[in-house]
Amino acid sequence: MDDDKDSAARGLAQMEGYLLWNAEVEEARRRAARFTGELPWLTTAQCEEVERVYTADRVAASRAMLSRIADRAIELRGEYNDRYAALRARCVVTAVVTAGAVSGTCTALTLLTR
Repeated sequence: MDDDKDSAARGLAQMEGYLLWNAEVEEARRRAARFTGELPWLTTAQCEEVERVYTADRVAASRAMLSRIADRAIELRGEYNDRYAALRARCVVTAVVTAGAVSGTCTALTLLTR
């Protein structure tokens, strides 16, 4: 059952990534067309070439940015996991020390009241 949920979640994440990337590529194409629209002296072939180069450059920049973001997310995950492990260890130590102190206090009170 959990494997089905994990598989479905992975599938949805992949679909979301696919749709987001296609939207990014389409935005690059729109910007390229808008850019060449500001250059009315270009021939049709020149316009197509400028749009192709502009789109390729924008897609490459987006890919590089996403790669940097993914790398940083991996770094942060490691940092947060380390911090969580340290915090969990401190909480366990605090709980054990507190339980020991309470137990010792109860034992001392029992012995004193006899």
